Order: sequence, then structure tokens, then C-alpha cells
Amino acid sequence: MSAAGPRHCPGRVVVVGAGLAGLSTAIRLAAAGVEVTVCEREARPGGRMGRVERDGFAFDTGPSVLTMPELVGDLYGLAGESMTDHLTLTRLDPAYRAVFHDGSELAVRASVEAMAAEIADRIGPGEARRFEGFAERLRALYEVELPHFIDTNYDSALDLAKPAAMARLIRLGGFRRVWSLVASHLSDWRLRRLFTFQSLYAGLSPFEALGLYAVIAYMDCVAGVYGVAGGMHAVSAGLAELAVRCGVDLRLATPVERVDVVGGRARGVVTAAGEHLPAAVVVCTPDLPVAYRDLLPAEATPRRVRRLCYSRRLPGRLRRPARRQAAARPFVAAVGAHTLRAGHGPARWRRRLRAGARAQPARPHGCAARLGRPGAAGDRAGRGPPGTGRLRAGGRGARRRRGRDAGGLAAPGDGGRHAVRGQPPLRSDGAVPPGQRRPPRRRGGVRRLGDRAGSGGSHGPAVGSTGR
Repeated sequence: MSAAGPRHCPGRVVVVGAGLAGLSTAIRLAAAGVEVTVCEREARPGGRMGRVERDGFAFDTGPSVLTMPELVGDLYGLAGESMTDHLTLTRLDPAYRAVFHDGSELAVRASVEAMAAEIADRIGPGEARRFEGFAERLRALYEVELPHFIDTNYDSALDLAKPAAMARLIRLGGFRRVWSLVASHLSDWRLRRLFTFQSLYAGLSPFEALGLYAVIAYMDCVAGVYGVAGGMHAVSAGLAELAVRCGVDLRLATPVERVDVVGGRARGVVTAAGEHLPAAVVVCTPDLPVAYRDLLPAEATPRRVRRLCYSRRLPGRLRRPARRQAAARPFVAAVGAHTLRAGHGPARWRRRLRAGARAQPARPHGCAARLGRPGAAGDRAGRGPPGTGRLRAGGRGARRRRGRDAGGLAAPGDGGRHAVRGQPPLRSDGAVPPGQRRPPRRRGGVRRLGDRAGSGGSHGPAVGSTGR
């Protein structure tokens, strides 16, 4: 929503979901004078930033640290309040610690100067000077992207027509690959890994993601990471209280059964209790596949979305046998919280990340509904369903075949990293629905291997955070 508020909203707005997206939308609308009702199925607000309380202990169920706190401060500012009166934030120093396969460590410090001193001490003064130039490049990228491409509305293709900002973005390397952009500034392999893995947050390999995504590293490693007194759920609870003070009708434990659509337009929602809430506008904040599947009628789903098939795969780390999990615990206990472990050397990490990003499309049938069928090939030896194991690239011909297969992948915004276009979903018995052809079986160039301890599964390198 622009700073001037909604362009035209003749009646009440119903927001489905009281996560950060739903609460911030409701606050902005209410501050602009719109009547807003928020329906949340859980008994507490927050969505993925929720909380579980058991036996006198409280556990955050989502993130553990905060970046870009000024965005939360903007919401309080819309109501004429100050965030510091409601939330206590502490900038973390170090934000986290990176531990590499050779035993070397790097602490991500709270300022560019402190980080440069850390690099000079651990790697060398030359690399520290290169990091300072790299930090300035990230800052310039952020200053271009935030006002022109991130914090803006896209109501039509004309909203992208910003030639001056686009030209500056090109000059800054925004349309290069993240790895290439970072490698042009930093020569040490540890720093290259430290400032490129953030694209994995968006489900993209740094060898495939555009340099635009380097701003995630700026938010994470330059702008700073903050801890919140009382846990991260204090942010969502505070925003819920702010929404109520702004006049929002917040209804907890009120699941929405469906969106009422008449003549191709949403006219309200129907709750699980059977209550109809009329609305001029309905804002759905659940995941897009969930909204189309559970809330909207079939005729409201675009044809392109109906062709998508969503994977049921789980990351390899979630399926690690108990003995391997037990073997990993001493390491976690030794390094403490907010530690990022890079488990492979630079060559193997680069090879596996590139292969993992490109080899997955070679098994488009891995997302079929028959994944859980007993006796399927992927169920042998406790490996889990097809597509969950580690993939290894074959020879040159296999890479060419993978390039052709990759053309069927949907963009992350089109329904997730594992969505595949054009493949007819199979029924639970493995049969193809009438009128559809069985998807071709991809053969050469990719073999399944069993997971190894610390391999990270099929989702790229063993880079994970124990505390983030």
C-alpha cells in the first residue's frame, strides 16, 4: 500500500490470517480509515511467529532474531506511537558465528568497522579492505531496491517502468548472479560462502539467483540482527495489540472455511461456525497453494496454477536417522546457538549446490501423489519417498538433458521451489487421470544415493543455522 493509503475501498476489508502479513495489512488499512476484520484460526496471533507454552516454559515456533526493525517501527508510527515504548530490541554482536569444515571460524559483527577488523584478524588486511568496498556496494543496492522495487505496489507492468532506477541497478550488478557479484569483490572462499548463502532463504542457489538477492546479505550482515526481549513472539503480540488500538476487529480461534465468490469477485468469507462476514475486499495471507486449495472455489483458480504439482518432499536433515541426529548433538552443544555450520569444502560445496539446484528437475514425477505408496523405489532402506535423496550429476550429456528438463520449473513465486509445470498429477493408486498422458520418465544422468551424515540432503550444502 502506498503512503497515501488505499486508492479505493468502499466497505469493510476482511483479512484472513493474523501473521505478520495480516497484522501489518490490517494496521495500515485501519490507519487509513478503513473498517477491518481479521480472522485467525489459532488462539493466539503471530502465524509462523507463534509461541508454544508448556510446563512453565515458552518456545518461539518461528524466527529467533529480527532484521529491519524499522519496518515494525513504521507500523507504530502510523498510529502515532513509538516502537521503543512497546518493544525492547538489542543489536546482537556477534550476530552469529560461521564455522567451516577446516575448523576456521568467523564472527559476523555488528558494524562494518568491527567486521572489517574481524576479517583483518582472521584472514588479512587486504581482504578487510575488499569487504569494506563490498559493504558499500550492498548499501547502494539496498538504497535502490527498497524504495523502487521492494517497498512499492505493482498494480500493472507500468509500475516496473523506472528507467533511472533500473539503469542504476544494472550498473551495481543487480542482474548478475549472486555468486558472481560477491566473488568480484571478495577473494576468500569463506567470505564468499558467508555472503551468498542468504539466497537459500528464498529457495534459490547463489549460482542461479540474481544479484538483487544480495540485499538479503545486507539486511543480515550489514544492517544488523536484533534480539527481542521476551522472544520474537513479542513482536507479533505487540502488533496484534496495536491493531486493536487502531480499531481492527481481531477474531482469534475463528478459522475461515471459504471465501465467498460471486461473479468472479470476493464478497466476503464464511467461517467454520457458519457465520458469513460480508466484505468489499478479502485479503488472504496463507500460502498461495493453500488459499487456492482450501479457501477459493475451483473456478477461481487460474489455469496455470491448476497445472502445478506441489512436492511432498522433506529436507534430508529432517529425515536423518536417530543415530545420526545423536551424533550431531555434541557439535551443536559445543558451538552454541546462532552458529552457522558450513560442512563441506569450497569445491564440494560449489559442486553440490550447482548439482542440487539443477538435478532436482530431472525427476518431475517425484512430486506425484503416489510418493507414499508402500514398496515404491524411494521407500527402500528407509530413504523416504522419491526425490528426497541426494542427487549427483552425471556426464556432459546429462547436464544438457538437465538443462532441457529445467525449462519446466515454475518460478518460486508461482507456488514454491518444487513446483513443476505441465506434469499431470497421478492418482493415489499410481494411475493417470482420464484424458491425460503419463509424464515421461527421465532416465540418464542422475542417480540416487543414500544420505550421508552431514550431507544436507537434496537441498544443497550442509549449511544450516542451529539458532536462527
